[in-house]
Amino acid sequence: MGDAALLRRVSRGDRAAFDELYRRTSPWLLVRLRRRCSDDDLVAEVLQDTYLAVWRAAGSFSGRSDGEDTSAGWLWTIASHRLVDAFRRRARHAAETPTEEEPLVATEPAAEDVVLRGHVSGEMEQALLALPPELRQVLSHMVLDGLTARETSVMLGVAEGTVKTRVRRARLALREALS
Repeated sequence: MGDAALLRRVSRGDRAAFDELYRRTSPWLLVRLRRRCSDDDLVAEVLQDTYLAVWRAAGSFSGRSDGEDTSAGWLWTIASHRLVDAFRRRARHAAETPTEEEPLVATEPAAEDVVLRGHVSGEMEQALLALPPELRQVLSHMVLDGLTARETSVMLGVAEGTVKTRVRRARLALREALS
């Protein structure tokens, strides 16, 4: 039974299907979350929030009409939104409780930019940040998350050819910026 079928059973309140879905999907979801965040406690919280949301919203998963299993993209979308929400909560909390050692920052960078800064530096960082958001987003999914072009297309809701074109444009722009 595929993950999409499990999600349909979860939407009907099938606890065994939920347990099986968790067993199948939590390892790769955990890896992808850890690539985005090094705080294990926050990752565990986000993972728990993700599966709570899956339990509550499994009925909203519609899949694709051609029968292709898009459940992985649906799960990652939920998880990535939960991670961004967690980063925002952390930033709000930090803003509400300033310390003398840490001055308040008026604006928080986007979660994607924080992750990119943690993995690259110098010229590469500047070149990545100069990319248009749609190109940076595709690189983020394919490089940081390790998704294929097909998985990235499902995640972003664009055609696979569009993903490949954006990756090519991003690579050309990076090559030019770094030469």
